[in-house]
Amino acid sequence: MVEENGREPSRPAVRSKSTDDPAGRQPAEGLVIVATPIGNRHDITLRALALLASVDLVACEDTRVTGKLLTLHGIRAKLQAYHEHNAASVRPLLLARLAKGERIALVSDAGTPLVSDPGYKLVRAAIAAGIPVGVAPGPSAVLAALVLSGLPSDRFFFAGFLPPREAARRSALSELAPIRASLIFFEAPSRLAEALADMAAVLGDRDAAVARELTKLFEEVRRDRLSALAAHYRDAGPPKGELVVTVGPPAAVEAPAAADLDEQLRAALAAHSLRDAVAAVAAATGLPRRVVYRRALALSGAAGDEP
Repeated sequence: MVEENGREPSRPAVRSKSTDDPAGRQPAEGLVIVATPIGNRHDITLRALALLASVDLVACEDTRVTGKLLTLHGIRAKLQAYHEHNAASVRPLLLARLAKGERIALVSDAGTPLVSDPGYKLVRAAIAAGIPVGVAPGPSAVLAALVLSGLPSDRFFFAGFLPPREAARRSALSELAPIRASLIFFEAPSRLAEALADMAAVLGDRDAAVARELTKLFEEVRRDRLSALAAHYRDAGPPKGELVVTVGPPAAVEAPAAADLDEQLRAALAAHSLRDAVAAVAAATGLPRRVVYRRALALSGAAGDEP
């Protein structure tokens, strides 16, 4: 059914049933999203432990990883692997059990589920079926890296993993360049130096931070300009451990005079492709990409559609 304004009517909210327990409000049935530690095993909430000990099933990325965590806390639970390789076949089985009134906890190997894993499809399917969905919030590598970076945290955009190949990576960065917020990325150690260099070229040489092994024994946060970070990891080699890169928002600057814009564009066009030059200058000046693109076309004598 469609309302007069052309929108589908909103679904009624599904309220989770609850039972009294010392760990807090918990759904008596349905799907519960449970955050787990990102490194330090003590970073798990009392509520999460109570939930994991009481559910009918724990759906997890790797049963070995989750099994070790539960054993450390003296919890015995039935485990079901649910990851990107088997999600299509396992999801209907989980939904069938939920429809029978069972309670299932969804966890990832580390941190909050649904961030760079297939959990959101299960949540969407449960919501569509009218199954109660709850959450026991907790650790998140994204938020931990952001607050440690020293960069503006009032507005941020999580972009996940960038494409592994340079051309696709620079194209993705060009789309993110105008966003006036701190940008957060996951990155593989082997690609870190190249990714940071591409960020400096496309986004402009912004303040940034690389967080490594968060909450673990060898936790490290290196803060500098993107170009300096790229040079460091190029010379030092790939770091060990899991990484989160945070990049500050574009600087708020006054629009340059026409002569200054032309000078910046000529310098950028001499070193980069038209697309990358436009992205870099637009990010540095704060001008709309279409304005910078038109001027870049005029200077380069090229013709084509706006990137």
